[in-house]
Amino acid sequence: MTSSGYLQPVRKHSGTALTAAAFIGCLAAVGSLGAAEPLTDNPYAPAYGHAYRHGAVPTREALQRMRAWEAARQAALPAVVLPGLNTLSYGGGIDGIGVTSGTPRVYLVFYGSQWTSGGDPNGAAAYLQNLFRGIGTGGEMWSGTMTQYCDGPTVPAGATSCNPSSTPHVGYPSSGALAGVWFDTAAPSPSSATAAQLAQEAINAAAHFGNTTPSGNRYAQYVVVSPSGTHPDGFNTPTANYCAWHDYTTSSYGDIAFSNMPYVTDLGASCGENFVNSGSAGLLDGFSIVNGHEYAETVTDQNPAGGWTSITGQENGDECAWISSGQGAAANVSMGNGAYAMQSTWSNDTNQCDISHAIR
Repeated sequence: MTSSGYLQPVRKHSGTALTAAAFIGCLAAVGSLGAAEPLTDNPYAPAYGHAYRHGAVPTREALQRMRAWEAARQAALPAVVLPGLNTLSYGGGIDGIGVTSGTPRVYLVFYGSQWTSGGDPNGAAAYLQNLFRGIGTGGEMWSGTMTQYCDGPTVPAGATSCNPSSTPHVGYPSSGALAGVWFDTAAPSPSSATAAQLAQEAINAAAHFGNTTPSGNRYAQYVVVSPSGTHPDGFNTPTANYCAWHDYTTSSYGDIAFSNMPYVTDLGASCGENFVNSGSAGLLDGFSIVNGHEYAETVTDQNPAGGWTSITGQENGDECAWISSGQGAAANVSMGNGAYAMQSTWSNDTNQCDISHAIR
């Protein structure tokens, strides 16, 4: 365990090698390793008791508590060598969907009438629109990391690389990822929207944009952004411990991938304010870091967990959350319309968290 992530990749192996059966047995016996705990056992993880919170970005304080809990559990366990904990493998797809193996299309949904009546004190709506207009432009290479991942009928479940090269890979949005913007101001956003309400808002958005067929939603994701002062799925309450998460829901329009994006500056530094930049320049760092995390996880695991996850359940953004220095540290990424604070994501082919990677 280190300060730069949940677990560092095992690069060298010593001691007695584990057979596959023994390895699985060890995982069962020491279920507190890696992100198996955030998903199941770790009481400080956002997904504890909320399995639908895929790729949930923990608050910075929650991440420290998660690590402390993991360290205490591991200290009482026999030392074992568990290779490849960070490596992502393919989940086989759900409803034929693994990754966004086409050009990603992001639809921003500003949920509630508060957006036009004081619910955006920090200008997050304009910032997020510019972020997604910028992703994929100016030759930015942050998106390159995601393009190594693939899906399709020739990719077996459990694969850790994508061959042959003709396999459909995550697309690179060279003209920008933003496909549409909707300010849904017909009624106020609920003070505490449930996960079901957020999913329904994503379905409503699909209808609004005319994406009413499975093919129309195959490469789309809907970011449901709640206004300041609201608490979607318990955000900014004592027990939520998260900044955002993503999931998918079924509908008559096909499967709908969506993110729950709260107004993260309501939690200040806990959700990334000034994490990369200082002063007013860093006020909205959390919006790009956290939403970038969920975007990257959605394109590589569109219908969780049919895409790419680690043996311990983490997605590509989870493995690189809140790294402040060294390899994979969050940094400003230059795009065609400016620079935005972004976190790195896990790269199988370099075996590390990368903020920049060649585009496939």
